[in-house]
Amino acid sequence: MKNITEELRQQIKNAVLGSVKKAIEAGELPELEVNDVAIEIPREKGHGDFSTNIAMQLTKTAKKAPRLIAETIIKNIDFSSTYIVEAACAGPGFINFTLDSKYLYDAIRIIKEEKEQYGRINIGNGKRVMVEFVSANPTGPLHMGNARGGALGDCIASVLDAAGYDVTREFLINDAGNQIEKFGTSLEARYIQLIKGADAVEFPEDGYHGEDITEHMKDFIAAHGDKYIDIPSEERKKVFVDFALPRNIQRIREGLESYGIHFDVWFSEQTLHKGGEVAETIELLKKNNCTVENDGALWLKGSVIGSEKDEVLVRNNGIPTYFAADIAYHRNKFETRGFEWVINLWGADHHGHVARMKAAMAAIGINPDRLDVVLFQLVRLYRNGEIARMSKRTGKSISLMDLVEEVGRDGVRFFFNTKASGSHLDFDLDLAVKQSNENPVFYVQYAHARICSMLKLLEGEGIMIPDVKDVKLELLERQEELDLIKKLSEYPDEVRISAETLEPSRLTRYVQEVAASFHSFYNACRVRGEEEGLMKARLVLVDCTRIVIRNVLDLLSVSAPERM
Repeated sequence: MKNITEELRQQIKNAVLGSVKKAIEAGELPELEVNDVAIEIPREKGHGDFSTNIAMQLTKTAKKAPRLIAETIIKNIDFSSTYIVEAACAGPGFINFTLDSKYLYDAIRIIKEEKEQYGRINIGNGKRVMVEFVSANPTGPLHMGNARGGALGDCIASVLDAAGYDVTREFLINDAGNQIEKFGTSLEARYIQLIKGADAVEFPEDGYHGEDITEHMKDFIAAHGDKYIDIPSEERKKVFVDFALPRNIQRIREGLESYGIHFDVWFSEQTLHKGGEVAETIELLKKNNCTVENDGALWLKGSVIGSEKDEVLVRNNGIPTYFAADIAYHRNKFETRGFEWVINLWGADHHGHVARMKAAMAAIGINPDRLDVVLFQLVRLYRNGEIARMSKRTGKSISLMDLVEEVGRDGVRFFFNTKASGSHLDFDLDLAVKQSNENPVFYVQYAHARICSMLKLLEGEGIMIPDVKDVKLELLERQEELDLIKKLSEYPDEVRISAETLEPSRLTRYVQEVAASFHSFYNACRVRGEEEGLMKARLVLVDCTRIVIRNVLDLLSVSAPERM
């Protein structure tokens, strides 16, 4: 697919490089090497369509003032075979470029040609990438951290797919280790209490106290009665875990699917232990002289992971730690399954684990740069201006499903992607359900619905969207029209930057800007009742806006309603 913004950026870059070469040959600049030219889109409209700071970057090597370098570059630019109509020096030495509006009309043609494929690019070249996210503890319901991590991870995966990567979404089922032991102990205690009475056994203080534990055991008793009351504890706990864990995983799966998240792989941690991969990985670390034995336990040397203290790999009871299993899991991702790039979504409280995991990858011979971790901050929910901790429906702590039920999937997914992952997010529950322009998701969806209603109304009057080949797009010359087209032309570039930075929040901001540009256009420019040529050109522009808004919302897994 075509990325006209990237093509323009390359065109300007080539023009600047050609100018620098020409200036050097004319003796106006000294011999210097320029490998790249950063071309940006200025925030201020008055600063042109594109801008570069190359003159300031060359100051040291050229030994000239940046404005003088900028003026030399401008003087030597060959404007032919480019869209550039003007280059001007601004500020301390920026070069601002103004382009011929013809490129905007080309953008319209591209949108109409590519339709739902518009915005898809290929910077990934089919590179295999795994995005692992949510991976919630299967011993309880999904919470707010899972909700934000789910929306971020799913959108990052969608953006990478749109950018040409071969993407796999994966959920790690933490079905081994301490939390499963604690889960079994909690189920056992509740089972005994339900059969023999609350005083029959003390419930473990660090156990899982949720209602779901009681519900599981009530259902188990309804099916099997008290036949397990006198069998050995370890055997009994295994039966309870085998009964309750699949139920929890199924609930998590259903909850995430109702949230619009579909995983390609549900990976069981147990398989790493049963298949011997944890033991193999530990042996590899031993072989690479990365371990030390102490107090009957096996430790990963602190020097290996850049820490003052060693990290336990195998406890003195012979059971590997979660850290050992996590190293084996990442080795499985890279070596066993051949992913070229792995991205994990972790809560900000895992910050310290990032460097350890990257260092552990290096210790087993995997380039740590192939692993990226996106850390996301906490969410604070507000209702009536106060922090909300309880669900309206259940009166208990708000789960992902409570949030989706109260706000709706679209609102939750959109709001969770309005801020960069590293920023704290204040989620206003009242605003998220408000049907007004203050609500960003409503504002965007309303723009789409307004376009669909307009096109349907005109269709009822026999006015159809014309073929772009039969339209004189040059009639679109009002500032509101040009601003809207320019905004639409930027979409593929927004996908590129979102993929490179792993920040899908760019897209929620972008689609709000598209909606704002459309509303400005709608208020300033009539469609129906204008001279036929202009009406047809504006009809095409309106339809292109519909296409872009829908494409962005599809990427975010947010619906694009045709009526509101």
